[in-house]
Amino acid sequence: MGTPSDPPVLADVIAAASRIAPFAHRTPVLRSRGLDEWLGVRAALKCEHLQRVGAFKYRGATNAVQLLSDADAARGVCAHSSGNHAAALALAARDRGIAAHLVMPENVSAVKLAAVRGYGAQVTLCAPTLVAREATVAEVRERTGAIEIHPYDDPRIIAGAGTAALELLDECGDLDAVVTPIGGGGLLAGTCVAVHARTPGIRIVAGEPSGADDAAQSLATGTLVPQTDPRTIADGLLTSMSARTFGIIREHVEQIVTVDDDEIVAAMRVVWQRTKQIIEPSAAVAVAAVRSAVFAPGTNVGIVLSGGNVDLDALPW
Repeated sequence: MGTPSDPPVLADVIAAASRIAPFAHRTPVLRSRGLDEWLGVRAALKCEHLQRVGAFKYRGATNAVQLLSDADAARGVCAHSSGNHAAALALAARDRGIAAHLVMPENVSAVKLAAVRGYGAQVTLCAPTLVAREATVAEVRERTGAIEIHPYDDPRIIAGAGTAALELLDECGDLDAVVTPIGGGGLLAGTCVAVHARTPGIRIVAGEPSGADDAAQSLATGTLVPQTDPRTIADGLLTSMSARTFGIIREHVEQIVTVDDDEIVAAMRVVWQRTKQIIEPSAAVAVAAVRSAVFAPGTNVGIVLSGGNVDLDALPW
C-alpha cells in the first residue's frame, strides 16, 4: 500500500483479498423471496455475520496484522474497543502468533469480554468513556510498545473491509445498488473503493440510526459532523467518522438513509424469521434502510450484513 496517509485504491483491496484468503471465510450470498417481498427489491445478502468472530471486522484486522513487518509484529498490537474490533484484532493477532492488548470499558458485556480473552488477548478494563479509553490505550502502548490498530481510520482496515464488497460483486454481477450500515465508516469506505473502481455505475447507499445520524448530517452539509450523544439499539454504529473515511464516503455515497430503532428491530426480526439468519441490530440498519429508501420495484440490491453478535439474553423483542 501507499503511505499511511494515502486513501486505499482497488489494487489495495485486491491485494487484501489475497492476503486474508488463508484466514477469512468467503461468506455466502443468500436470497429470500419472502424478504424480497417485504423490501420491494431483489436483495442479495452478503453474510458477514458468518465471518470469523461474527463480523466483517475480521477482514480489516487480519489485513492490518498480516501487513506488519516482522519487527513491528513482534511488538504486538493494541486497540480500545467494546465490540467486534476487539475480537477481530485478538483473533488476527493469534493467527499470526503475536500478542494483542485490548482496552475495554468496565461495563462491557460478559460475553464480549470472554470472547476476546478466549482468543488469547490481554484485556485492560477502564472507565466507560472515550477519554478513559484513549488514555488507557496510550498507557498500554507506552508500557508494551504495541502497535495500535485503529478500528476504521486506517487504510489497511478500509481495504480489508472492502474485500466483502469485492466478493459480492464477483458473485452478483447484476447489482444496481449496494447498501451497508455506517458507523465509523470503515466498511462503507472500503465498499466505495471496491465497488466504484470495479463498476462505477452502481449506486452506493448507507443506513444509519436516526439516533446517531452524524454521517447523514455530514453528507448533507459536506462538513464532518462529530458524533456527540448517540442513542440507538445499534451499538456497533456509535462512533464518528474520521476525516479519512468521510473523504471517501463524500465522494462516492449517493444517500445515507436514517432509520429509527423500531424500524431496526422490525428489520432484524424479519431477517431472522424469513432467512433464519441471526444478525445484530447494526446489520439490520442496512436492511431497514433498503425498505425506507426509494428503490424501484425489482431493483437488484446487495446488502452487507455486517455482523451477528447478539446478546441472546437481551433480545429487543
